[in-house]
Amino acid sequence: MDMLERRTAVELRATSPGRLEGYAAVFNAPSHDLGGFVERVRPGAFARSLKAADSIRALYDHDRASVLGRVGAGTLRLTEDQRGLRFEIDLPETSVGKDLAVLVERGDVAGASFAFRVPEGGDEWRNGTDGVERDLLDIDLHEITVTADPAYPDTSVAKRRMPVLHHRLALALRYLETCR
Repeated sequence: MDMLERRTAVELRATSPGRLEGYAAVFNAPSHDLGGFVERVRPGAFARSLKAADSIRALYDHDRASVLGRVGAGTLRLTEDQRGLRFEIDLPETSVGKDLAVLVERGDVAGASFAFRVPEGGDEWRNGTDGVERDLLDIDLHEITVTADPAYPDTSVAKRRMPVLHHRLALALRYLETCR
């Protein structure tokens, strides 16, 4: 690169609001009372949905106008692990994304949820010791949502931070890129 190219190079800086991660569902953990019954998600309930997950979105508070990410776009990642349905969302550079990042960081919004349909045979109902119980065994997952009012109290969301050492290394690499 000669001096003329170096002077005319454009540098861009992204100011992404960050990444959220957490659990939209925790296996075998009871929900709040959902109107006369308590629900539990069983391990494997999301497995079929995750095989064809491109259209699954992340929303804020189940609001279709507040899209945070989508599996097919690579801005939402979903995995079913031993604990539950884990997610990572690369927050958009929108007012919703920025506001939500602040609310999660402050702890005002600390839960998650999901929207789904139950196919034939995908759930089991029974009378338990504390009332009616429902187990979700296989569901059609449509969305996950970050919310201050989750149906399942064991869900979580947190803003991911870049470790200080990694941050310093990233800054040094950016500097070196401009020195070529």
